[in-house]
Amino acid sequence: MAEQLGKIEKLEVEHFRQGKKLYLVPLIYSGDEAPDEYKEKCSRYWQQVTEQLNNLASKIGKVNRVYHESIFQSGEVGIKAVERLNPSSYQIAKSLSDNGAILETIEEKELFEEVMDWQRCLMLGFVSEKVASKVSESYVEATKKRNELMAKKISETLKDDEAGLLFITEGHAVQFPIDIEVFSVFPPALDEIHRWLRDQARLGIEKPEAKAEEKAKGEAQEPAEAKVKRKAKKRAKREPKE
Repeated sequence: MAEQLGKIEKLEVEHFRQGKKLYLVPLIYSGDEAPDEYKEKCSRYWQQVTEQLNNLASKIGKVNRVYHESIFQSGEVGIKAVERLNPSSYQIAKSLSDNGAILETIEEKELFEEVMDWQRCLMLGFVSEKVASKVSESYVEATKKRNELMAKKISETLKDDEAGLLFITEGHAVQFPIDIEVFSVFPPALDEIHRWLRDQARLGIEKPEAKAEEKAKGEAQEPAEAKVKRKAKKRAKREPKE
């Protein structure tokens, strides 16, 4: 079970310095089209995440390994992919990388894409109950394999007495090995975001983070050349013809 950050103050700090440690940060997305109010809350959230991570590093241990869902490249290539996916988590990952931390991949491209495709199918809805059941079963099976792979790769790469940082979507079902002490980074701003999203849902407004996340995951792995061509094509459409 993950430790809440505030509880660390009441326990022996030295107890946590030894062994494998994993700092868990919920991924929050904020696209350019999101309302300013939501962007402001997200900005405050990431600032508080940075503060809490610095607190953990000073008391328990600095981050040696960085893990990020939806990224299946490691090292500097992986850092660039994080930048395309989520600029906010990128700032933290890049800073840690510059200070010696290593970005390790926990994803497998083919399995990641399978999960994404099954998820898209489920969102479309079905007429046939039989088809819906098969798609649902396939999604659950692929997701289970993905979660097990994440846990396995973290266990294999995180060394004794090291601390790792994992950026992952809230509500994940990854079961971490028992020899890893997990600390949940849960800033006050996250509650503010949750309340704001619930208010928007009551008003029937689409969640901005859902659209931003879908767009980010689609573009994160897009080849640079293809991305440049796509943007150039968009500009050409906006420019008036002579």
